Amino acid sequence: MSIVETADAEAGGSLHQRILSDISEKILSGAWAPGHRIPFEHELSVQYNCSRMTVNKALSQLAKAGLIERRRRSGSFVRRPQSQAAVLEIHDIRIEVEALGLPYRYERVARHKRRSSAEDRALLELANLGPVLALECGHFAGERPFAHEQRLINLAAVPDAAEEEFLAIAPGPWLIGRVPWSEAEHRIRAVAADRHIAAALEIAAGAPCLVVERRTWSADHPVTHVRFTYAAESHTLVARFRPQG
Repeated sequence: MSIVETADAEAGGSLHQRILSDISEKILSGAWAPGHRIPFEHELSVQYNCSRMTVNKALSQLAKAGLIERRRRSGSFVRRPQSQAAVLEIHDIRIEVEALGLPYRYERVARHKRRSSAEDRALLELANLGPVLALECGHFAGERPFAHEQRLINLAAVPDAAEEEFLAIAPGPWLIGRVPWSEAEHRIRAVAADRHIAAALEIAAGAPCLVVERRTWSADHPVTHVRFTYAAESHTLVARFRPQG
């Protein structure tokens, strides 16, 4: 056993955990964007002064966690977030609409950059004042409104959003493609449509609606709060799961 390997073995899991922590932090903070190539094993071995076996173990664990993908002869890369339609996952509304066999259309209704209000901070769980981007959007299935979107983006966590107009792309898929999320929370409730929502969804005021609210975090930093409102009669939420163990 070499001197380096001996030192690595004596370090136990500490060096392995340090490599895991360093790479995870770069991915979850957005410093390494989806598609970014991770340094090769021999480069990381030199950087951390350890054996390639220790590096390989750390990279294998990151791949198992879904943060990176390993390609034979090409190296390891930050994994691009997957988008699927399910209650317990983050998905693109376009997929929901196209699954119905209908053409999808997106429309940005309003966009405002502002200093966070008390309500904004409560929705995003922000501890301090900071800039936010407020968006209102419409999603259509054919000629009919499908969902109304009201979204807040924490610009301290996603500064690039401040320059994006969101005219050609909805904020959901834009964020999914750029900010790896580490945690999400869904809240589902029923409401009666107020005049604004009724006009947006082309339904009667007071009609029942289904509201899906979601918050996401990246490395413990609040990223976005979004509220999707659907006409209740035209939308169903489905979750499929298996018992643990």
